[in-house]
Amino acid sequence: MPEPFADLFKESSIFADREVLSPHYVPEHLLFRDRQIGEIERGLTPSLRGERGRNVFIYGKTGTGKTSCIKYVVDKVKTLPVVRAKITYVNCRIYNSRYRVLSKIASDHIPMYAKRGLGIIDIYEKVISWIEEDSKILIVVLDEIDIIKDLDDLVYTLTRANSDIKSGGITIIGVSNKLSFKEDLDPRSLSTLYENELAFPSYNSSELASILKDRATRGFKPNVIDQASLNLAAAIAAKESGDARLALKIITKAGELAETAGSRTVSVKDVSEAARVAEEEIAYEIIGMLPEHQRLIVYAIAIMSLHGGRYRKLNQEDDSFLLSGEIYSRYVSIAQSLHREAKGSRIYRRYIADLEMQGIINAYESGKGMRGHTRLIRLAYQPGKIKEMIERSLSAQEGNGEAKVESTEPNGPGVQ
Repeated sequence: MPEPFADLFKESSIFADREVLSPHYVPEHLLFRDRQIGEIERGLTPSLRGERGRNVFIYGKTGTGKTSCIKYVVDKVKTLPVVRAKITYVNCRIYNSRYRVLSKIASDHIPMYAKRGLGIIDIYEKVISWIEEDSKILIVVLDEIDIIKDLDDLVYTLTRANSDIKSGGITIIGVSNKLSFKEDLDPRSLSTLYENELAFPSYNSSELASILKDRATRGFKPNVIDQASLNLAAAIAAKESGDARLALKIITKAGELAETAGSRTVSVKDVSEAARVAEEEIAYEIIGMLPEHQRLIVYAIAIMSLHGGRYRKLNQEDDSFLLSGEIYSRYVSIAQSLHREAKGSRIYRRYIADLEMQGIINAYESGKGMRGHTRLIRLAYQPGKIKEMIERSLSAQEGNGEAKVESTEPNGPGVQ
């Protein structure tokens, strides 16, 4: 009988250092992001000199290197012999409220107050006093800033703090997948932001191939994966969304498949199979974290993708696209069945832009031959699986007494 867990302690025949293949790993040099890193560093220069600088907001699709670049710069700042500039990195998926963000700042810099059960006003006053002690500049990096539940309150608090601070100040670096997140902020908060903006483009196939080769050299054992396999993974990821995270997940999954099969090399076939699995995993991860109404819009798109819309009747050559207006109508119907107030058409259009930026949908302007002007929308993933995943999440809400979707499609039931 084999020893329990014996395989856990066997040396891998495929991987040399799996951590290097992780999307969370920050290499010593980030390929194809020198310009963006330089922009971030220039944006922080006034703060590092002890001056109140402009806030910086960074945008880009998932997997474009935003977080890696920010962490790279944060690590560099922490090594500088600067006394008056202090920095706090906040993962907003964990610290997702104003209170938690302020508590994280206190924990990083004045830990004696961090766990005393202080209220938000007390923590705020402690942070202000700490800044004023020697005219510090506090740099607060808010990664995935749009996740914060009371974002307007947080932005207003941090920006208005500069009016309360007698000497020193606070600089914000916000990182988001969504270009439109600021549109939900109160005009009072927006008026105090005074920010620089920096957009991260998606990687192309050639860039992704170079990134994969750099990681694979250290992540895999010698001669395990060839350039053809890396190029295929890069091409698949570039076609989907230019997402480096997806590309890395593909070659990692391919390595796991090869190892399970007892092979000592990763083949093109392994990459093709791994791509299917990796794309689904990333899609589920992204969609599972969407705000409720964006998830309902994706649900409407998935349902209509399975059963067709008016564009299928208008254009027999390509029946995969849907008209934006009919998606909105279906979304409104679904929201009503959940006893939710549907968002207006202006916010709906913004949500469509956000979903496109995250690579969940593809959207195109209608061309000649169609009456009026509309957008054509297509789901970037298999609609059946996306529909099932969202239905499971909605059913879980129903179990908690939160939600129930009535029948929303003519050819089949919704979540019952």
